Amino acid sequence: MDEYFLDLRNFFRYLKQEKNLAPRDIPLDDISIDDVDLSLVRDVTLTDIYSYMNYLSRDRGLNAASRARKVATIRSFYKYLTNKAKLLEQNPVQDLDSPRMKKSLPKYLNLDESVSLLESVDGKNASRDYCILTLFLNCGLRISELVGLNTTDVRGDHLRVLGKGNKERVLFLNEACQKALQDWMTDRDALTLVDQNALFVTLQNRRRISKAAVHKLVKKHLAAAGLDSTQYSSHKLRHTAATLMLQNGVDVRTLQEVLGHDHLNTTQIYTHVDSDDLRCAARANPLAQVKRRGRPSKKPADGSETQLQTKEKDVD
Repeated sequence: MDEYFLDLRNFFRYLKQEKNLAPRDIPLDDISIDDVDLSLVRDVTLTDIYSYMNYLSRDRGLNAASRARKVATIRSFYKYLTNKAKLLEQNPVQDLDSPRMKKSLPKYLNLDESVSLLESVDGKNASRDYCILTLFLNCGLRISELVGLNTTDVRGDHLRVLGKGNKERVLFLNEACQKALQDWMTDRDALTLVDQNALFVTLQNRRRISKAAVHKLVKKHLAAAGLDSTQYSSHKLRHTAATLMLQNGVDVRTLQEVLGHDHLNTTQIYTHVDSDDLRCAARANPLAQVKRRGRPSKKPADGSETQLQTKEKDVD
């Protein structure tokens, strides 16, 4: 049955019980909504919906993501009644907020793991697979962008990429990418192809490689490199490229252009930095060893040495 209908049915069952339109001593799943009319729909308030969200969390144990989906269903329903069906003059839930979901940091390979992955590539498809992994790790391509590449998209030292919403962007190819492409094109040119345009093809049917085939080869080489293929995927290689670029001096706005993000806040999820990185950054500052002259050092109670610190005004 349609999830949209199920979400709305459960909401109106709850609403009937809360408004004493159905007995409270019967299970919610046994309440009929056949008598729900426009009057009841119109009288719904934000308080009713937030109360329903509390019920889903407290009594049903639904997490934020599940509750957010139900909020989206209710919001969509009332938007339709107001804007399309014109059955409501005002949308009573237009200011409805979704449950706040905890954003998890993207998984990514570190530099050594990335090198191990590339070094694991072997076999009859080695030049193709190595080229695909190199583009993922250096250019941060989406899998849909990679499988959609044509030979004409490779233009010297840059690559034309067609991203989401048919938005085109140009990525510059470093030496590793150029060499990998040259090696693959040499092998590709020796094949009799059904699809002459596709940059990446399968050796079995000589047609454009599919997303499923790319996922499979990524998992294969992750396993060969001794990496957990259940934790990583082709999209995690995009995360890896973004993280490695940021860690090596690429600013977030440039990364936004590289990844083809419409909004900067999408890119900012990659600005995760662990405490070791912060510690190294502090030590790398050329002023880290500069200490105040002419003042004796003090020994704290634990016996370790420290220097008296000058007090300065905070400067942004």
